[in-house]
Amino acid sequence: MALSKNLKRKVSSENRIFHDEWTENYAFILPSFINAKPTCLICTEVVSVCKEYNIRRHHETKHANFKVAFPQKTEARKRKIEALKGAYAHSNRILVRGLTSQQKVTSASLKASWVLAKHNKPFTDAEVFKEMMVTVLEELDANKSMDGVIESVKQMSLSARSAARRIEALSDAVQGVIIDGVSHANYFSLAIDESTDNTDVDFKEELLSLIPLEGHTTGEAIYAKLEELFKLHSLSFERVNLIVTDGAPAMVGKHRGLVSRLKEHTPQMHALHCLIHQSVLCARLNGELKDVMDKVMKVINFVRGTSSTQHRLFRQLVAESADATHDDLLLHNDVRWLSKGKALDRFCALLNEIKAFLGMSKNKAAADHLILLEDEKFMSNVAFLSDIFGHLNLLNLQLQGRDKTIVDMVEKLESFTRKLEMLEADISTGRLLHFSTLKKTAGEVTELMVDFIKGLRANFTSRFDDYSIPKDIIDLIRDPAVKPPNNFSSPAKEMIPSLDQAALEMEMVDFQTTSVVRDALRSAETVTAFWVGLLGSEEYSNLNKLALFILPMFPSTYVCESSFSAMNAIKTHERNRLTNQNLVNCLRIKVTSISPDIQKIQGRRERQETINRSARHINPMDCTRQMVQLGANPI
Repeated sequence: MALSKNLKRKVSSENRIFHDEWTENYAFILPSFINAKPTCLICTEVVSVCKEYNIRRHHETKHANFKVAFPQKTEARKRKIEALKGAYAHSNRILVRGLTSQQKVTSASLKASWVLAKHNKPFTDAEVFKEMMVTVLEELDANKSMDGVIESVKQMSLSARSAARRIEALSDAVQGVIIDGVSHANYFSLAIDESTDNTDVDFKEELLSLIPLEGHTTGEAIYAKLEELFKLHSLSFERVNLIVTDGAPAMVGKHRGLVSRLKEHTPQMHALHCLIHQSVLCARLNGELKDVMDKVMKVINFVRGTSSTQHRLFRQLVAESADATHDDLLLHNDVRWLSKGKALDRFCALLNEIKAFLGMSKNKAAADHLILLEDEKFMSNVAFLSDIFGHLNLLNLQLQGRDKTIVDMVEKLESFTRKLEMLEADISTGRLLHFSTLKKTAGEVTELMVDFIKGLRANFTSRFDDYSIPKDIIDLIRDPAVKPPNNFSSPAKEMIPSLDQAALEMEMVDFQTTSVVRDALRSAETVTAFWVGLLGSEEYSNLNKLALFILPMFPSTYVCESSFSAMNAIKTHERNRLTNQNLVNCLRIKVTSISPDIQKIQGRRERQETINRSARHINPMDCTRQMVQLGANPI
């Protein structure tokens, strides 16, 4: 038994090569593609083993007449073999061209499906897209020089079902890249929010998943779904450094909230209430100013909402006005962050047109609203609210957007808190340099206005005094050139137990006294760019780890909010039959910044289609026979 094992041969290990003289002697060639086997030029059959005996036996047993008709070492035989080689090359070229053409058609249909999903278009629009391309090409092609291209477009499979399959393949490819990146990341954070659709080293912000919640939307239900997702992709909560939520009870409930459930399993995880939501809560109106806002909205709703005819007449009046800077009033919605400031700004800008319209109206409510607008004290409060919410909207826009780090947003919030001190002094002295609308109306500054700004500043100071992340650490990452407090390493150690506290303090001293580092800090475009450029340095390994822990943290749920907007644009009332999986696929393509590898997807699909075709055409008895034929060779 031992001897037979040692004598067992493997063809793959014998390094057999094809010899050129076999072409003239036996009419065989070796094609140029990978893993090619000797091929007969006469019958195009292949020989499985590159061995002269096998090739000679095939030639002599199957093509004896050829040997008689064309004896070896004659000119006639040479010409015949050259002709056979030319015929084989021609047929092979046609085959390759056909395969390449089909691959291009498949690649084009994948890219078309990508464009379709990027623009929130229904799957059924793919056929319209195809028809439009054919029509345009036929119209432009006066000399019929693009018949081949037009025919290729016609061959593209862009039915609704095909578009759905291709979008699914593209979405899977994007998700694969995301999961791979998260799996290899040292730390990553989660931004979690809930919404409903219309029918019911490199830092990246990508959609991990859109999880449908068919029943309850409690913290327990969200946690169960999140845990299932992490298990599916073999992810660990241990590397989640922070979870940011909108502050809803389901998220932050003390006992059954999502955050408390996550912290039971991962105590070191930090939690943060969305900084944008908190800034909006700071400016919540109450008392007299809330009453002013409500009355303004009643006027706007009267003009816009009483009847479509009345709204149309108002728009016509505004269009005919030479002084009007806008064409209509805006409605206010508490859910929309900027709408309060924009509605007030538009109301003040069109005040003369509103008065003129109310004066022409015979409705009793119009007369009451007109009396209100003639009240100087009331209009002073409206002007004040328009100015202050203009400043708040500017802050909100600075906090919005992708790729915002917690360091960037803390800087903006601190800056605005200091601006509030300046605004308080400005309105208290009556200069009104930063209250242009109030100054234009020559309104009276009241104690109510001053108190509102004082309260606003107090709200910002108290809400943003504690970010759940030590402020000293955030300041250190934001401006590493400034000397940190003496005990800065203690909170860093609490956040990241694996940090070497002593080494961190030594690294910080070297870091701040090295001119190369200071020069790099001055030349870096952003704080993130500076730390990314320093990541390869082993000299500052603990500082690198600290920066990598802080910078990936989501400071707000902006990415969730913007994704929900995209989701509602995709799943409209007209697409109410869109399945959850198709919605996830479309949304992932819409919001991603990743470009998938089309050729890789195409190759994977072609291999799968080949397997499927083979499975459809192979008889079970043939499978049995093939298995017998593939049995181990006893020799």
